[in-house]
Amino acid sequence: MKKQERITKILEQLDEHYSVQKKCWLDYDNAWQLLFATILSAQCTDARVNLVTKDLYVKYPNIEAFAKADLKELEQDIHSTGFYHNKAKNLIACANQLLDEYNGQVPSDIDQLTKLAGVGRKTANVIRGNIYDIPSIVVDTHVGRISRKLGLTKSEDPAKVEKDLEKCLPKDHWILWNIQIIAHGRSICTARSPKCEECFLAPYCPGKKK
Repeated sequence: MKKQERITKILEQLDEHYSVQKKCWLDYDNAWQLLFATILSAQCTDARVNLVTKDLYVKYPNIEAFAKADLKELEQDIHSTGFYHNKAKNLIACANQLLDEYNGQVPSDIDQLTKLAGVGRKTANVIRGNIYDIPSIVVDTHVGRISRKLGLTKSEDPAKVEKDLEKCLPKDHWILWNIQIIAHGRSICTARSPKCEECFLAPYCPGKKK
């Protein structure tokens, strides 16, 4: 089976087994809340971030509140998400950048987004895909790992994985790829003990357990 034919089969199976609705695993009401939640999600589960932001966005109800936040106090507020020193510093810096440079609006341009404190390509693409509906591929640990198993990339570098996936996936599945692969990685293709014998992608997966 040729690679592109295999990819078509993979996408058909993912669409059949998982939602084709664009869904974000992080809770948010607006663009800046999703931006800050995604910054907090680095090396942390979405479930933990959602628990933290539930109270955090009550205490800090707008970008101005984050911009004026006390660093040590904010560190304690987000302590359970890990790496809280850097995350708190980045949230305050990012809030000030948004106010000073973008009138409090979250930009959609990839270069403008990645110049914000604490924002890399993954976070930028989460915003572009979920807020602005711009076809974007979000490369997290699930996407990188499973894309390599499926033979769609050989790279460990998220930026290179993103480029490899852009070349072989149709644009209408760029946003869905992250959503569906996260679901697959949590339920079947887990990192520690993948259930290859149960996996509907096994016939198309070069990396399956023999």
